[in-house]
Amino acid sequence: MLCEKCGQEAESITCTQCTHEVVKLGPYCYLCGAKLLSKADVPEDGDDLDLSSRTLCSDGTCIGVINKEGVCKVCGKPYVPA
Repeated sequence: MLCEKCGQEAESITCTQCTHEVVKLGPYCYLCGAKLLSKADVPEDGDDLDLSSRTLCSDGTCIGVINKEGVCKVCGKPYVPA
């Protein structure tokens, strides 16, 4: 894929959040802000994914979920109970 900024050939990756193919310029998608995951990081089957036990980010403008450390996976803010 050609880099949209410099026109050089660059590595591309499909964002698992917004599903767009983007140039891998860093660890986050420049279109939606999600962390870019390699195929090795993405679970193959969804059987062990339990969406009912997730805690949503307490920031009203963020769509992330809280990780084991108590911070949002998307914006990095600590969880603040309502």
